[in-house]
This record gives sequence, structure tokens and C-alpha cells, in this order.
Amino acid sequence: MSENSPAPFSFRFRGSSFDNMVETLGGAFGAFDAEPVGRAPDFNWGLDFAASDRAVLLTGYHEAEFQFNIEPTVDTAEYLSIVVPRSGGMGVAYGSRVAEAGEGKLLLYNNFEPDSVLMYGQSNVIDELLINWSVILQTIGQTFEMPFSGSLDLLPELDLSTPVGRTIGNLTETIAIGMRDNGPLLQSPIAMAHMTQALADLVVRMVPNRLSHFLDKGPALIAPRHVRKAIEFMQANIDQPITMPKVAEAAGVSSRALETGFRAFRGTSPAVYLLTLRLRAARQELLDPESKESMKGICLKWGFFHFGRFSAVYKSTYGEYPSDTRKRVCRL
Repeated sequence: MSENSPAPFSFRFRGSSFDNMVETLGGAFGAFDAEPVGRAPDFNWGLDFAASDRAVLLTGYHEAEFQFNIEPTVDTAEYLSIVVPRSGGMGVAYGSRVAEAGEGKLLLYNNFEPDSVLMYGQSNVIDELLINWSVILQTIGQTFEMPFSGSLDLLPELDLSTPVGRTIGNLTETIAIGMRDNGPLLQSPIAMAHMTQALADLVVRMVPNRLSHFLDKGPALIAPRHVRKAIEFMQANIDQPITMPKVAEAAGVSSRALETGFRAFRGTSPAVYLLTLRLRAARQELLDPESKESMKGICLKWGFFHFGRFSAVYKSTYGEYPSDTRKRVCRL
């Protein structure tokens, strides 16, 4: 931002050149393609961000509209973005459909999904909280007890006049306050973990999405005895090469009855449920800083005999490769 142009906030990065802004954003977020909307003799802008291993807070200011897209690469982090406009607004386009954030309205989107993003208005100021997608996937796993991949198909706009909108908006703003200017949340990883986990839980449970219909079944649907017996057998033999006929035999039912029971009361097949248990066990070991087990040893220990397949399903479930999990733990 130019010295003669007052900024609404104090930003560490600022300027009056559109190209310079693109270069700064590209350095932070990877392949970044942008262009201004219309002509502006000066393009004053400001940018600041704070980061932890679970979330990034991005605060941006600009005086003219522009649009951009980010082409994800193998190194691009996947995240859920919660956009809180202070002035102006922002939109994301999915083909011909556009979802927007503006006065009284939040925007939620996965950064891998939109075709383009448009920054609206004059003197636009926006907070954008980026929650690591692995936090969302972990919440899905804990809530629905199944691996998950693909789009969550979240409702992208939240009205701040509704109880859900206000709750998510207030918690997002609390996290932003705690991160800004090297705030207290950046000094307390445990507090950051609890607050981002609470936010992820609210989003998964309260914002309509592809899995919401499973929540409609309610807690009253207690699994029948043979499903519970099958789960107990799986947990007791998780490190053994068990088959579904063996699980059915232990539960005292046919393989078809076992399949029907799991789909009705767990929303998945018994084989996928076992896979989920094994993935969780492997992840817990990878997250243990005291574990000295090799990656190959962890795979074999929890019933994965092909590392490439294990790595792929682990990434689709937790949003990061097993090697990334181990590296992150080693850095702590």
C-alpha cells in the first residue's frame, strides 16, 4: 500500500502494484493466477497472515476488484476456508453457480473445488480462516466411523442471523483474534487443537453436507447384538489377517446378515469399518512421538501389506500422507 493511502489495519505486506500482490500471494499459496476487474491506476493492497499446523489466518485489504484461481499441485495444502468479510465481499464460482460472502453472510469452501474466486468491492477487508482439511477428515471419521474421500458438498453460504451462522461466525472470529499478531492461540497448541476441532465438529454436524443424512438417524439407533459382537471381534483381532466370513462366524450370523446390519446401523460395510479401525490404529502410532517403528513395520502391524495402497487411502482419509504425519510429529 502506498504511504499516502491509509490502511484500515497495519499489514506486514503491502504495496500499490497488482503484480506485486500476485507475487506475494503466489509465494504463500503456490500456483496463483489472477487479474484485475476493470482498470485502476493504482492497486493499493495489504496482506497479513498467521499460521499453525492446523490453521492459517489470512487478512487481506484491496481497493479494487480482482479475480483469481489457484491450480492445486502435489504440494498445495488442502483446507476448508471460512470467509468473514469486514467490508466488501467475496465469491467463489463452481461452473455457473456462485456462492458469496458479504454483509451478514459467511462463505465456506474447500480450496480444491471452485473454478475461480472473485474479490468484490472497493476498500475490501476480509478475514479468511483456513482449517487444514485433515482436521475436517478426522472429524468425519470420528463422527461417522467411515473413511471418506471426494467432495463434502457443504452448503457454502451461512446466514449470520441464524443460530448456526452466529455460532460458527463467533467461534471463527474468536480463533482469528487468538491468532492475530502472534496471539495466544499460537502459543498454545493444545488450545488451538481444541478450538479448531470444535469448529470442525460444528461445520460437519450443523452445516448441510453430503453426510448429513446419517445424522438424521439419531442416537437412538443402537446397533444390534451381532453388529456389536462383530465390532468387538474386529477390535480384538485388528492386527490379524481376519476375513469377513470369520467376522460373521464370530458374530453368529451369515455374511449377508452381517453386511445388512453394518449398512443399516453403521452406514458402511463391515470391510470398510475394519479398514477404518486399522487406519486409526496406524495413525495413532504415527502420531506417537515415542514410536520407533518403521513405516513398513507400521503397515504390516496393522494389516496393510501394500504400502502404496495404504498411503493412498490414508491420504484420502486424513488429508495428508503417512510420511507427512510422521514428519509433522517429529518437528514438534
